[in-house]
Amino acid sequence: MTTPPVRLVVDRGACAGHGMCYAVAPILVESDEQGDPVVLLDPIPEDLLDDADTAVSVCPERALSLMPTAPSDSEDRSR
Repeated sequence: MTTPPVRLVVDRGACAGHGMCYAVAPILVESDEQGDPVVLLDPIPEDLLDDADTAVSVCPERALSLMPTAPSDSEDRSR
C-alpha cells in the first residue's frame, strides 16, 4: 500500500533554532545562514518518512509537522 504524499512543514514562529531536525535528518532539512531549518524535499519520499517522523519528534519546540500535500492540478484534472 502506498502512503499518500506528505510534506514537512516548519512553524517559523515556534522554531527556536535548536538544530535537532537537521542533525537527525540532514537529507531532509538543512540550516540557512541564520540557523533556521530549510526543508529540502517536498513531498517527502516514502522511504524517508521514518526520518521525517524522527525530525518531527525530536523538535523541542514542536515547530515541525507532517502535512498531506495538496493534489497537483494534473491530478485534479484526471479525476
